[in-house]
Amino acid sequence: MRAGVAVVAVALAAATIASACSLFSATPTPTPAKAVAEDGRLVLLDTQRIDARLLKLTLQTPALAGPTHVHILLPDGYNATPDQRYPVLYLLQGAIDDYSAWIGEGNAEALSAGYPMIVVMPDAGDEGYYSDWYNGGAFGPPQWETYHIRQLIPWIDAHYRTVAARGGRAVGGVSMGGFGALSYAARHPDLFAAAISFSGLVDSNSLPDRATIPNTVFGSWITQAVRWHGHNPCDLAGNLRGVDVSLYLRNGLPGKGYFALDPAEIIVHWQNATLHQRLLAADIPHHWNDRGAGPHKWPTWQEDLGEALPNLMSVFSNPSTAPTPVWFTTIEADYEIYGWHVALHRPALEFSTLADADAHGFTLRGSGEASVTTPPVYKPGAQYMVTLNVGGVSHSETLRSSSSGSLDIRLVLGPANPTQQFTASSVDGDSTRVYAAEATIALLNAGTATDHRSGTP
Repeated sequence: MRAGVAVVAVALAAATIASACSLFSATPTPTPAKAVAEDGRLVLLDTQRIDARLLKLTLQTPALAGPTHVHILLPDGYNATPDQRYPVLYLLQGAIDDYSAWIGEGNAEALSAGYPMIVVMPDAGDEGYYSDWYNGGAFGPPQWETYHIRQLIPWIDAHYRTVAARGGRAVGGVSMGGFGALSYAARHPDLFAAAISFSGLVDSNSLPDRATIPNTVFGSWITQAVRWHGHNPCDLAGNLRGVDVSLYLRNGLPGKGYFALDPAEIIVHWQNATLHQRLLAADIPHHWNDRGAGPHKWPTWQEDLGEALPNLMSVFSNPSTAPTPVWFTTIEADYEIYGWHVALHRPALEFSTLADADAHGFTLRGSGEASVTTPPVYKPGAQYMVTLNVGGVSHSETLRSSSSGSLDIRLVLGPANPTQQFTASSVDGDSTRVYAAEATIALLNAGTATDHRSGTP
């Protein structure tokens, strides 16, 4: 009986979320298309000016199976201020919706009027879940994360007068888009100063999400759970340090003019409470905006966006600096974060962590072999003593910094785990061994090592 109730509740919640994000159709006023322009692998096919502020772009990329659309809201007076640059808010859609939802149902154009920012609203598929799809191990399109993060953001920075830096960039989204906003911010915290979730589905490990997210996205939970964990904001909460995080939600109960329970928002409240507790446990400041009674519907999200924008402008006016030292957890075997480049050599997918990383050294946790390239913070061409401690055994080597001032450090963490984390053979991760290598970096000064922990590079 309990299982039957759970299945019905999950199905009802999924249907409610879908209906809350219904499609909006607008008839734009076409303008002549610009010449096709190629920027990397992203091609502009068409530009339509819908009104004084709103543009509709049609783009093509190998990351997606066909052309895709983007709405862009330019700030008032954009063309009259050719020397001014503007911060950018990437505003993401929910499930069973498209790029036009924030304009058609979210009232984003009216709500953003008067704010000196550019708003970019890309498509993300009916159930794209802001990831590069597993597709049963075949991978390939759709690759939503590749498109949004690796292609669209650089393209927007190259073609519009943006503040092309972390301090001038934010991401927000509704429902599935709330998941995308926080997943993107947690997987790429060096790209965003702020992340905003409006009734976001922020825990993809929860039973409702596992029951409704297609297996083509992350794979089967039984065999590919690590991929679910690796995109889940709750698992990656520690990566959000230094990002201005705002969570807007309601509890799905009747009240404030709504007279029925909303199962979707009840699930949202539960998931956001989990993330809230994890952020508190990690001592990560964030904005917890629990509005009490209310449903999973557009009128509430309009209200929330109107409240979020003034705070966002404050963040843009005084963005936080990159956290020091750097802590970052990921399932990716090769990544860059805040100027650090880590390449792990291992056969199985699993979490690893770069911890306590600054000019004085770092700790890397995981398995297999790795190479770590530091940010360019050292004296170019100088010699440094790098001491590695692995499993209580230390050894030192002398390295010379590159002409740009970075160090390339190679290390062995420990025997690589043969099986993927969170599979049955790894006993839900318990038998996934985690090794740690601690590196201490010191300048060699006339044959004597100077510990950076008491000085500067």
